[in-house]
Amino acid sequence: MTQPAPPETSSNPPRRRALIAVAWLWVGAPLAYGLYELVQKATQLFTG
Repeated sequence: MTQPAPPETSSNPPRRRALIAVAWLWVGAPLAYGLYELVQKATQLFTG
């Protein structure tokens, strides 16, 4: 039988947290812009 892995006791180091934040921004910024443009185009389509 295998034992389950113990939970991590320490949080992510600061360098890894920064990398995760940059990765989220790298994906999230274009996604947010695309959604903004989508809403604007859809509004134009349905209002006139």
